[in-house]
Amino acid sequence: MFYRSQLFVPGNRLERFEKACKAGADLVCIDLEDAVAPADKDKARQEVLGWLSKTNHKNVSLRINPIETEFGQKDIEALAASNLNLPFVMIPKVPNAQAIEQLDRAFPKELGIFFPIIESAKGLVNSDQIFAHERVKIAVFGAVDYASDVDSDMAWETLLFARSKLVASAAAYDVQLFESPHIEVRDLDDCEASMRKAKALGIHARSAIHPAQIERIHAALKPSDAELEYAKRVLEAFEKSDGNVVLMDGVFIEEPVVKKARRILGV
Repeated sequence: MFYRSQLFVPGNRLERFEKACKAGADLVCIDLEDAVAPADKDKARQEVLGWLSKTNHKNVSLRINPIETEFGQKDIEALAASNLNLPFVMIPKVPNAQAIEQLDRAFPKELGIFFPIIESAKGLVNSDQIFAHERVKIAVFGAVDYASDVDSDMAWETLLFARSKLVASAAAYDVQLFESPHIEVRDLDDCEASMRKAKALGIHARSAIHPAQIERIHAALKPSDAELEYAKRVLEAFEKSDGNVVLMDGVFIEEPVVKKARRILGV
């Protein structure tokens, strides 16, 4: 399935879970990592697993703590014994394929696919091996942690290499890549504008940290009327040519252009 958006909700805010699932995001992730203070993690874990065992929502799961930490190990043990059937498990700070293999051995298939966050230099340089694992079907770029790890700023140009590397790795292994959340929650215009930049680069989904961002993410990803009309014309011209290369508006129309048109039209 193709996703457009994923919304985080703090794991220690039980009263927000239901609302988050109705906010319009394609996926919802209850966060046991960054959103929960150490003193609250054990209670949050218990409440999250209990809520997930009862909910009828099919698009919601959780983010565990880093697997090398004590809290991460507790999350793994509890989740492995939970008998839950989940759409995914989000895994933070994945450094290499060995971390994914470790979780594959610990988690039954019913716990769903893996949703790694690539947010370090090690994760970036090992992204090919990480994305090659059969349980990795979706992934997200963690720009804030990555910039901290390499000691850079957060400018689009600064992180262009990292995004481009992940786009190529994801495409090579048929993994859908999510753009990093927009951390300036009130600047919805920039949330949409930066999503359009990511879309142009080859990233067609985004994580969100506030429900108000979802509509703007979807707007950025929706093809314009002009894009839809051009895609239709491309397919019509290609079909009339019986699959041969054809000239349309001075541009050669061949298979890569047709492939893009089909993606836009969803056919």
